[in-house]
Amino acid sequence: MSDLVLLIVTGLGLGALYFIAASGLSLIYGLMGVLNFAHGAFITAGAYAAWLTMGALPAGWPVVLRLLVGVLVAVCVGAVVGRVVEVVLIRPLYRHHIQQVLVTVGLSLAGVAAAQGIWGSDPRAVESPAWIGGTTDMLGARLPDDRFVYVLVAGVLFVGLLALLHLTRLGLVIRAGVENRTMVEALGIDVHRTFTVVFALGGAAAALAGALYSQYAGAVSPAQGGSLLIYAFIVVVIGGMGSLTGTAVAAVAVGLVQQLANYYAATGVGDLSVVLLLALVLLLRPTSLKGATA
Repeated sequence: MSDLVLLIVTGLGLGALYFIAASGLSLIYGLMGVLNFAHGAFITAGAYAAWLTMGALPAGWPVVLRLLVGVLVAVCVGAVVGRVVEVVLIRPLYRHHIQQVLVTVGLSLAGVAAAQGIWGSDPRAVESPAWIGGTTDMLGARLPDDRFVYVLVAGVLFVGLLALLHLTRLGLVIRAGVENRTMVEALGIDVHRTFTVVFALGGAAAALAGALYSQYAGAVSPAQGGSLLIYAFIVVVIGGMGSLTGTAVAAVAVGLVQQLANYYAATGVGDLSVVLLLALVLLLRPTSLKGATA
């Protein structure tokens, strides 16, 4: 019983990380129709921004305080990078989807190469608060404390994004712009500026995922964003392209399937199980590729 509790909690924590990484991807595609393969570069930028910030702060500061500042800086960096990418590269190509894919793929490769050129290919250790590496006794199992942090952050992000889309004027403008951009522009609303905000939000969420994933892995590396992006894409496709609620459910399912398969079958089978889950969803519900917002 204790093993099952441990697997469920660790699976939920892993699923929470996948959701944080996938939420920005889902938001950008669902509201703007942009399949952003550069999302992994945003994740990597956030991871390195948090790592560099923690290293630059005074060593006398508590690690948890430096981590919080690092995460905040990472989110800001992700938002800025997302905004710049949308304005400079994506905005001129809104009606050219093939070119969008090529540009974002190229940006992703360039991001990895830039990180390798500046910091090298080897992973760099990330400092973590002592309590993140600790455990809590619950239902006879020793549960890692960091998984609770990931679940809490993912929950706050999910509720915040839904509230933004459905309870604010900005969310109304975003959804209206998706449905009928011409009509919204005729009312004097700058849809391009609104979509820039969406891309910045997606970049911020990706950077947050990068900062938290570096704590999970205990290190930062140039390839980190790309590896997490693979699972983010799987989660978004399973949950329905553009559906935040579907993305959240799919992230939990992927995290649990991966953990349970690795434990009850063999190490490495979890990745195969996730791919099989994706194939099964596409066979039974191919409309998941179309998706819907929120």
